Amino acid sequence: MENERKSPLTDQSMDFAVRIVNLYKYLRDSKYETVISKQLLRSGTSIGANVREGSYAQSKADFRTKMNIALKEANETDYWIELLYKTEYISENEYKSLKEDCRSLLRMLISTVKKTSEPKSQLL
Repeated sequence: MENERKSPLTDQSMDFAVRIVNLYKYLRDSKYETVISKQLLRSGTSIGANVREGSYAQSKADFRTKMNIALKEANETDYWIELLYKTEYISENEYKSLKEDCRSLLRMLISTVKKTSEPKSQLL
């Protein structure tokens, strides 16, 4: 879309969602794993969906809510990535790469949530 609002967070969350979809397809087709990978698919793609929805929020409070949901989904995704590694569905290299991408999103989302949660300065 031409008028789509872009930001590093929007771009990065989309790129991450693409990685998650590809990982899901790999786990489903090559490893025959569906339970954990479906959870990962839901949470990992939800991050970008909430970021995108937040970019068209009706208010600052609505935006903050969407960013908080994206943050929770990123944290859940981090859990599923770790579980896939510990159960040997993904390699150490895959784990480290996915983990770093997820942590980068977490840092961006935490920063965004903090910035939108700061109280306005008090007038004396």
